[in-house]
Amino acid sequence: MKTNRTRMFKEFDATELYCPRCKRAVPVRKRLLLILQEGDKYEYLCAFCSESVGTKMDKNEKPSTIII
Repeated sequence: MKTNRTRMFKEFDATELYCPRCKRAVPVRKRLLLILQEGDKYEYLCAFCSESVGTKMDKNEKPSTIII
């Protein structure tokens, strides 16, 4: 039972975060910043003023293969 619960909450996205410019919790937009070998880095932006309010790193399950 514990493994199902762990898998269920393995990944989540923020819907609201505190914006220091608006001085309240606001809806956020998720924007891809970087595609790295270890995973993708996202930035959360305030839906009203576009202030950066946080980041998230999505780790890759499998290592990426780079073909040159």
